[in-house]
Amino acid sequence: MHHRAPAPSRRTLLTVTAAAAAAAVTGTLAPAAHAETNDRGLRRIIDRMSLEEKVGQLFVMRVYGHSATAPDQADIDANLAEIGVRTAAELVERYHVGGIIYFAWAHNTRDPQQIAELSNGIQQAALAQRTPIPVLVSTDQEHGIVCRVGKPATLLPGAMALGAGGSHADARKAAQIAGEELAAVGIRQNYAPVADVNVNPANPVIGVRSFGSDPRAVAGLVAAQVKGYQRAGVAATSKHFPGHGDTAVDSHYGLPTITHTREQWAELDAPPFRSAIDAGIDSIMTAHIVVPALDPSEDPATLSRPILTGILREQLGYDGVVVTDSLGMEGVRTKYGDERVPVLALKAGVDQLLNPPKLDVAWNAVLKAVKDGELTEARLDESILRILRLKAKLGLFRQAYATRAGVERVVGSEEHLAHADRIAEATTTLLLNEDGFLPLSPATHRSVLVVGADPASPSGTTGPPTTTLATALSELGFTATALSTGITPTAAKIEEAVAAAAGKDVVLVGTYNVSATSPQRTLVARLVATGVPVVTVAIRNPYDIARLGGQRASLAAYSWTDVELRAAVRVLAGRARPLGRLPVPVQSAEDPGRVLYPVGYGLSYTP
Repeated sequence: MHHRAPAPSRRTLLTVTAAAAAAAVTGTLAPAAHAETNDRGLRRIIDRMSLEEKVGQLFVMRVYGHSATAPDQADIDANLAEIGVRTAAELVERYHVGGIIYFAWAHNTRDPQQIAELSNGIQQAALAQRTPIPVLVSTDQEHGIVCRVGKPATLLPGAMALGAGGSHADARKAAQIAGEELAAVGIRQNYAPVADVNVNPANPVIGVRSFGSDPRAVAGLVAAQVKGYQRAGVAATSKHFPGHGDTAVDSHYGLPTITHTREQWAELDAPPFRSAIDAGIDSIMTAHIVVPALDPSEDPATLSRPILTGILREQLGYDGVVVTDSLGMEGVRTKYGDERVPVLALKAGVDQLLNPPKLDVAWNAVLKAVKDGELTEARLDESILRILRLKAKLGLFRQAYATRAGVERVVGSEEHLAHADRIAEATTTLLLNEDGFLPLSPATHRSVLVVGADPASPSGTTGPPTTTLATALSELGFTATALSTGITPTAAKIEEAVAAAAGKDVVLVGTYNVSATSPQRTLVARLVATGVPVVTVAIRNPYDIARLGGQRASLAAYSWTDVELRAAVRVLAGRARPLGRLPVPVQSAEDPGRVLYPVGYGLSYTP
């Protein structure tokens, strides 16, 4: 085992160039620093790799801690318990992982300068190896309800909001802004955009993470975002192939089955993935779903050679990186043990193995499969070449490091924040406006009570939603009071809201995924019965309006991030016009065959 150089100072880490860092760490320029970015050069690197290094290059792993070398003790303990190493640097040194995924819950994403420093520490460890190869750092920064990097980074509308906006230019700009900020902190692979077509309103895991229910519309927005991310120097990842939009089971906790025929799949699910491939997508993520029409063995798609090699590689002609969804999810673990899953995924056609529950089990299983002849070393080389091609395309062999100046210039810049507000403003959808009740004016409806659900912040926003809505109203001249009633308001909380509504000019209710049995329905009904005008704003799925009645007006915001809630308030108050149009149909709760609000529906204010 070679010795790792001592960690440089915080300032040094954030300002050194990749070549200089490689020289400092290894005593010479890393061979890859000479821009060996053609296949011949990359194959030379592969030829120098040991079998252990090759196996490691296929894995993308989580790791706890804000620092690559000096995480908090609790994170060291978590790493020892789950991975058998103390730090990110030790993870790279022991397992030679080709990628690391950041999560907020793993304490990787406290603030932009810290993230950049963590990324640089990881790269320093990678370039100190016998075969110096930069790590591809990834995360799920979909925006909307799934984000890992919060404020002060720019938070942007999520997919369904962009679907409501309908603008390819806005979708591309949002992805470019997101990509520039990720690249600035050293994150160079983003698991977005979602290419799933949300044709099932009961979908528990996709929903507003999808651009909508129309395959052609989704395909256009996916392509726009792919171009935006990749223009910013970040690998985009369309997910979840072959399409997770029509499930009623969450693959984190079970194994969903998609009953589409092959023809339905080609018509409904395939277009966004075809569009992503045509746009030059860098990576595609698999789904832990069973699609019997595409593979009668009923293996999850992640482990299905007919789906990944037969359809994705051969039929769709895709030769980029294929990454699994998290191997810790129940959907991929129900049929085979954790030591078989990574081997079967590689045999199916996967390149990157994401976040196995036990890295030592998965890593050793792949190593053993090669030594036993079940997998050939040539098969590993094929995937490693794709991974190295992507790292070369992203310029990581030339410059693997983030800089302090880059973080300060790019992340959360005024220009980016202004674009986010403008884009969000065009997404808010007005679904109901009885007798032109909206827009509200402080002259006629000054006193506002804001009640409703306060789900946990999806992305490090200031939140909670009721407070964000009330603050935004107050800034526009209203007198607004916030009262959190929760996702499942109790009888006592409903009585408190009814009492608080007395004397108010209007009540604004933030609703969240209202079901048939949700006490949110009782809350709205009781508030309507007070005679005070009620306005509802759906802060996640737009389907809520089908289960509510009696309100004077209703808006869909598609997410409870600050940028979308503030935009909804500007529409509510007439500071912006409602421009959003439903990207999914809203069906009757009693008769799902009857569409109450079709795709493309959205009211405007009369001039």
